Amino acid sequence: MSVFHKRERGEAGSREGRFFRGQSAVEFALALPTFLLMIFLAMDFGRLFFVPENVQQAVLAGARYASTGTHQSGTNAGTGLPYTRLQSIQSYIQQQAAVPIAMGATLSSMQVSSIIGGAGSAGGPQDIEIISITTTVPLMTPLVSSFFPNGKYAFTATATVRNEPFPPGQTK
Repeated sequence: MSVFHKRERGEAGSREGRFFRGQSAVEFALALPTFLLMIFLAMDFGRLFFVPENVQQAVLAGARYASTGTHQSGTNAGTGLPYTRLQSIQSYIQQQAAVPIAMGATLSSMQVSSIIGGAGSAGGPQDIEIISITTTVPLMTPLVSSFFPNGKYAFTATATVRNEPFPPGQTK
């Protein structure tokens, strides 16, 4: 039989085709978990860089908002009272960090303080204020999460700015 001879069904060589099809399935089954692990590792590491960068941008935007001395008008849905300046800053930062929050990040500790006004104050005109947020991000891949306490990556984003010369009556 020549090399170019076409085999018909039922000839002796047809078993080899079945063997190679089974071999491909076994190779695929062995390679799939490794491939999926690499995909999830890449996704986890992408989140480890994406979420902190976005939270830092939200803190910077919140610091810029706070430095103008303005606050939201209307009433706070949680308390039923008019928004304070600190509640406005916290609400603004949470709005700016909507994407990381949707990805599972938790903004656990938000602190606003100023040099003259102290802790819990966004300060008055020309005061220096500091905004700090501690955030945790749960990890998806067990291999990566085993390197972090409780399977979560925790970080702190901070911004320090000088307030603009706004009217002192806006600091309530």
